[in-house]
Amino acid sequence: MIRLGMEIKVSLAVTTLLLCLFSVRGEYCKVNLCHNGGTCVTGVGDDPFICICADSFAGDTCNLTETGPCSPNPCKNDGSCEVISPTRRGDVFNEYICKCQPGFEGAHCQTNVNDCVDQPCKNGGMCRDLDGDYTCQCLSPYVGKQCQLRCISLLGMEGGAIVESQITSSSVHYGILGLQRWGPELARLNNQGIVNAWTSAAYDKNPWIEVNMQKTMRLTGIITQGASRMGTAEYIKAFKVASSFDGKLYTTYKADGQRRDKVFVANIDNESTKTNLFDPPIVAQYIRIIPVVCRKACTLRMELVGCELNVYSNTAGCSASLGMKSRLISDGQLTASSTYRTWGIDSFTWHPQFARLDKQGKTNAWSPARSNRSEWIQVDLEKTKRLTGIITQGAKDFGVVQFVSVFKVAYSNDGESWRTVKEPDTGNDKLFQGNLDNNTHRKNLFEPPFYARFVRVIPWEWHERITLRMELLGCDD
Repeated sequence: MIRLGMEIKVSLAVTTLLLCLFSVRGEYCKVNLCHNGGTCVTGVGDDPFICICADSFAGDTCNLTETGPCSPNPCKNDGSCEVISPTRRGDVFNEYICKCQPGFEGAHCQTNVNDCVDQPCKNGGMCRDLDGDYTCQCLSPYVGKQCQLRCISLLGMEGGAIVESQITSSSVHYGILGLQRWGPELARLNNQGIVNAWTSAAYDKNPWIEVNMQKTMRLTGIITQGASRMGTAEYIKAFKVASSFDGKLYTTYKADGQRRDKVFVANIDNESTKTNLFDPPIVAQYIRIIPVVCRKACTLRMELVGCELNVYSNTAGCSASLGMKSRLISDGQLTASSTYRTWGIDSFTWHPQFARLDKQGKTNAWSPARSNRSEWIQVDLEKTKRLTGIITQGAKDFGVVQFVSVFKVAYSNDGESWRTVKEPDTGNDKLFQGNLDNNTHRKNLFEPPFYARFVRVIPWEWHERITLRMELLGCDD
């Protein structure tokens, strides 16, 4: 202890001497006054310089070693360290325990519990272990948290639940001097009669037929059929599918991991049916069939297969955490308008990848380079999901409490065209009430929910500096 005291006195004496040498010019950090890997910073507060110490070191010049079993924190994966015995020998504590985040175990929370061991996914679903949770990638037409439900209802082309006004097309063929109208409303599976299907006009080089489901649905497949006109077999050999939420912006269907539009193989004659499944399913209100190759003419009867979204939500009320905290949402899915660096130091950068609810550490949230209303953080969910709410949280930057107190939410299906969540009664942009401190969770619900692949949070008001941790709520529907 005597030797340690002498070392501290010598260190302070050297520091005082260096301060005297450089105080005239104010270049306190030209010679690094911080020990043990500490970073010297000037121009902060009233002190001529401060030292940002590496883990396990403390003191004005990082010359002291932090003491106690929880300094530095021995617990991994954001586990919290707690001293469980008040007895001490000198300045060394005897005992501690690690309180682990859900999904982790072990004396130091070092082991991620594999939630896929018990094979929770049914019907061929692939299980992916998360931090404290799991997710199932279901084979179409199965849905649900464990792929336990089948989304295979016939949606009403053959049965009549889809009425004539819901079916439109790019053109219509008129036969026998205009007396026969092969309109889109006739494109019903197994429709009978002399005129019993839709046929596009001969001049139409880009034909299509479309069904407006009148609300957002999950579509898992389509059954197609040709017809006979004047004794000649006509049918669609191949087609593409496009979908839309609003009837204005359309997305052409692509298979998972593919950049090219998927071309579906359709019929080989005029009477037999052909079933094609959408894997992954399509979530949309408008579904458009685009013929690619036709025999004689583009003639079609069909049925759509799927289900209503709220029947097969992953959880009751569709309020599951979508993966910010569990890391189902990867770092690459998070972007922001800018990022902040505390005192310009790269190792203290507040990246969007840090904006995960309850994240721990010295830099444990997202913060933009400037605090103004043009900044945003964005999540790419990689496929359309139903969004029902958001949980927000602030953070601290070296003891300074920071949080977002008011924010807006925007969403998009292509990352280019954006809509802001509105107040249902006024149509004005909705201002969500955020946090009141740096650590308490604040939950806001989206009423009504919306469907989107991309979600942006736009800070509108804040305390000290825009600083945000968050979780999105919803389901795969």
